[in-house]
Amino acid sequence: MIIQSQKSKRLLASAIALAMASSVPAISWAQSSDATIRGQAAANVDVVAKNTATGASRRTHTDKDGSYALVGLPPGTYQVDAGPGTERTVTVTVASTFTLNLTAPAAAAATASPAEANAQNLGGVTVSATTLQEVKTSEVGQLVSLRQIETTPAASRNFLEFADSVPGMVFTRDANGNTSLRSGAQASSNINVYIDGVGQKNYVLPGGVTGQNNSQGNPFPQLAVAEYKVITSNYKAEYDQLSSAAITAETKSGTNEFHGDVFGSFTNTAMRAQTPAEQADGKKVDSKEKDYGFDFGGPLLKDKAHFFIAYEGKEFDSPITVTPAGNSALWPLLPQSAKDGIGPANLPFKENNWFGKVDWEPTDRDRIEVSGKYRDETAISGIGGASTANSALDTRNTDKRFDLRWDHSTDSWFNRLQATYEDAMYNPTPITTGYGAAYVDSNNQNGTLLTDGSSPLSYQNKGQKGPAISDDFTLNDVQWHGDHVIKMGVKFKSVKLTAQDAGDTNALYSYAVSPEGTESIPYQVQFGLPTPGTSPVATSRDKQFGTYIQDDWQVDDHWTFNLGVRWDYEETPSYLNYVTPADVVSAFNSQDPNAPAGQTYAQSLAKGGVNINDYISTGNNRSAKKNEIQPRLGFSNDLFGDEKHVIFGGWGRSYDRNLYESLQVEQTKSTLSQPTLMFNTPLEPCTPSATCLTWNPAYLSIPALQALVAGTKAGQEVDMVNNNLKSPYSDQMSIGMRNQIGDWNTSITFVNIKSHDGVVYTLGNRRPDGSFWADGSQPWSFGIPGFGSLIIGNSGLQTKTNQLLLSAEKPYTVDSHWSASFAYTYTNAVQNNDNNDPTDQYAFDYEKIGNYPYSAAPGVSKHRFVATGSMDGPWGFVFGSKLTLATPVPDLGVACPYVTPPPGVDSGFVNGGGCLNFAVRPPGEGRFLVGGKVFGYRDIDFQATKNFKIYGGLNAYVRIDLLNAFNWNNYVDFIETFGTNGVPTGKRQVIYNPTGDITGYPRTLKVTAGINF
Repeated sequence: MIIQSQKSKRLLASAIALAMASSVPAISWAQSSDATIRGQAAANVDVVAKNTATGASRRTHTDKDGSYALVGLPPGTYQVDAGPGTERTVTVTVASTFTLNLTAPAAAAATASPAEANAQNLGGVTVSATTLQEVKTSEVGQLVSLRQIETTPAASRNFLEFADSVPGMVFTRDANGNTSLRSGAQASSNINVYIDGVGQKNYVLPGGVTGQNNSQGNPFPQLAVAEYKVITSNYKAEYDQLSSAAITAETKSGTNEFHGDVFGSFTNTAMRAQTPAEQADGKKVDSKEKDYGFDFGGPLLKDKAHFFIAYEGKEFDSPITVTPAGNSALWPLLPQSAKDGIGPANLPFKENNWFGKVDWEPTDRDRIEVSGKYRDETAISGIGGASTANSALDTRNTDKRFDLRWDHSTDSWFNRLQATYEDAMYNPTPITTGYGAAYVDSNNQNGTLLTDGSSPLSYQNKGQKGPAISDDFTLNDVQWHGDHVIKMGVKFKSVKLTAQDAGDTNALYSYAVSPEGTESIPYQVQFGLPTPGTSPVATSRDKQFGTYIQDDWQVDDHWTFNLGVRWDYEETPSYLNYVTPADVVSAFNSQDPNAPAGQTYAQSLAKGGVNINDYISTGNNRSAKKNEIQPRLGFSNDLFGDEKHVIFGGWGRSYDRNLYESLQVEQTKSTLSQPTLMFNTPLEPCTPSATCLTWNPAYLSIPALQALVAGTKAGQEVDMVNNNLKSPYSDQMSIGMRNQIGDWNTSITFVNIKSHDGVVYTLGNRRPDGSFWADGSQPWSFGIPGFGSLIIGNSGLQTKTNQLLLSAEKPYTVDSHWSASFAYTYTNAVQNNDNNDPTDQYAFDYEKIGNYPYSAAPGVSKHRFVATGSMDGPWGFVFGSKLTLATPVPDLGVACPYVTPPPGVDSGFVNGGGCLNFAVRPPGEGRFLVGGKVFGYRDIDFQATKNFKIYGGLNAYVRIDLLNAFNWNNYVDFIETFGTNGVPTGKRQVIYNPTGDITGYPRTLKVTAGINF
């Protein structure tokens, strides 16, 4: 057909023109949760897909060669046909592309890769459907289905927990009950979660998504999640603001039938085993967990409009353990008042989580959705690890979002216009105000043994709010040497970022601990000092822009190419327009009091390799980066054209964002500073000065401390950020093969990921000769004249990860009654830092980040294996199980002193102070059932659900989850024992603390009951 061919060429030309025009700023996120069906049918006919649950329809028109593409399909079950004899009923899943050929002779058989056959009961009519499988994609990822969510044993109702079954992913519940999800060596901050196509990125705090920083709560009601897809690398160009994994979830919608659920689950002290700390203490701490909620949905106007609402509540009182850190030989020498805080404690928590959605399809070309969520949490946090109950925080966490979108489709194109508004705040405040104590290893001022109280930094008020608008346009009728589906999009977002980093109601005193005991007077104190007439809250109206174009090019039955590129741009005014205070600039240009006459402090810094002009901001010498171009290239080759054996691979770059809590320190440190004063003690001597005083008991008063520095800047830390700060990014490469062997879908993939330019803060102080090390000590007392220490921020954190990912999955079918999945991950990952917390961006153990050696990345096991299974039993029973095995993760840090005399310069794994930079994996604590003790994490969970039919469509169920059935202790705290002068003690240098915290749960029984209709 000449007309059709000319139309396609015009559309292709339009696509290229629009791509060129879209080089103006924008960022896109939409369409990441929709499905696409592509295939062959008769030439020049209509292809119609009708959702069997809602009546919603999508249509397109085949080309002269019979190819077609249906785009923008909400995941679900559809009746698809291209004329008589071609009808098919299929289920499509989230964020995936499928092949479905509708030629009449093949219509009776599955033309996509054989997949699970489902049966849905819709108003008394059973609809049999084939679930299509996505195999021709270059992305590395996997689907988490509603069946998996409902049948896999669950320790929490955080829907992200089930991503743990995807190779390369790790979901953790730490000893505080806080949950997080990470991929490879990168921190949880580097992921992004898209719900109904809307990115939930946290721009201020770690955690990856809003609300997940130091939270026991759930980012979204699990009842509202239909399914989601995890993409660990090589995602397409529409995914933005991440450098690690992308999780894209589809929420449930109302249908043409009314449906609802009510549930409640419960466990308490009597239904769990003792933690190791409780065993050592001889008694349990009271604890309980309650989850409850409901959902309800149905038609507002049959086939046209529907509603859905979900609520989940959560009440926890979780056990926690306080245990010292660092050199275990010093623990017995802590004062008794501090040791009284060691042992079991608990953490209360409460959450309310709401979601609602209304959809309307006024025509078979248009769909309008309005949705919103509201999450509210209160918690006691900050206890556990090396922090006693006196360090507790009263935390309030809220997260609100409102979304509106309009989809419009034609035979040849699809468009989505979407607007959203978000408002998320995190507000912890210290429960105990006034005096607090930190006990520190006298040989390592960076090595805190125990904290018994709150510092001024414990008070925070951080969040983000503002609107965004985006438009995404898809051409699904372009032919040129094959069939193309071309997507392109633009987005503008204006979000107000807020950060308050400290308060003035707390002071933290540091006491040195040596083999002779704990000094009776502190050697240091940090406290809050507000600057009159200024606000302690930093704000910035960020503007985010970006654009992308993505071409999914199906050359023939064998080759498919995924070719995309995106560009991101962000302006953060409080960083770009910041002006370094004149008195700070003057101090750099003043006489260095420790140097020969005429030598300024800036000259002392220059001798040490620090050009202070790289950090002094004039308000116009910083610029937002315009070079964040991100190619995303991938391919797949269906070897025999039957989707049973597919080779795939790809390479791509992805930029993340610098967290605002890292950028705002310049401003907040100057408006509400946290001066540090030193006291001359035998173990930590200092040269008498305005910031090195003789101890006086009167200094235990915060007003007295503030009076000492009133009218001066003495002891006030100055934080400065490099004027050429970059955005973190990762380069991702993968090659793999998918195979269908009988009912099993298997995959083997090699992945290489390198992340670059993470922001990191180091000590900027230098001695008059420019040296950093002297007699094994850092220049903490050689700060800015008239101020305190200089802390400088640069782009320098890096990780390198190689992974081998193996998976095998047998999907559930109603005929087989069972499903199973196996996921194995081998990881070799390193980073250039020695911090056990990958979200901590401070590195003080070496002169600069470039001097750090690469060592094993924290929290990453070399070997990890996860298996899940489900089975329909007799008499309405459904059974599920999950096995998780992982080798120990490394303990990172420095052992001081390890080499004497200290070398005075950083050299490999020994820093200039003679401290050993170590990353040591402790020996495994247990075997699986047989064999050696090789595992650091072991867990077997079971669940059994009994379904009851009450009357008509009203049903009930009772479910029992048995978590950690064998009561394996999965320790997370370490005991470190290092020798001195390079001579080991003969003991293992790092072992797990047998009375410390554990991750996950002790053996726990949880009971759930519910009603549905």
